[in-house]
Amino acid sequence: MENKIVWCNGTFDIIHPGHIELFKVGKSLGDKLIVATDTDEKIRKDKGKGKPVNNLCDRITILQAIKYIDEVLYFNDRKELEGLIKLYSPDILLLGDDWQGGDVVGIEYAKEARFLPRLNYSTSHIITKIRGSV
Repeated sequence: MENKIVWCNGTFDIIHPGHIELFKVGKSLGDKLIVATDTDEKIRKDKGKGKPVNNLCDRITILQAIKYIDEVLYFNDRKELEGLIKLYSPDILLLGDDWQGGDVVGIEYAKEARFLPRLNYSTSHIITKIRGSV
């Protein structure tokens, strides 16, 4: 019997309940949940020099400790991410619903894409809140 693979990717810089819900749902949809995270260089390029807060090694360590996640990978650019998704050809590509109708990398290599409603959490809001209380 073949394992049903679920894939999700993102920055996952400061883990919050929205991320945990994504991972929990992802694991419930299949046998193996693979999570891929951006490299520090890609995050800086996409989100500015103030990010990431946690470096790649720390983010991988945190993700590997989450019980819902079976494998953690990382990628440096869109082409690399697409190659990884093609290689693993997941049964389900799981994303936040803000990506619905958007330019989803690797969607053609998954059997289906599912969009999870986002919970009201944001790493940027968490950072702002921390800076405001210092």
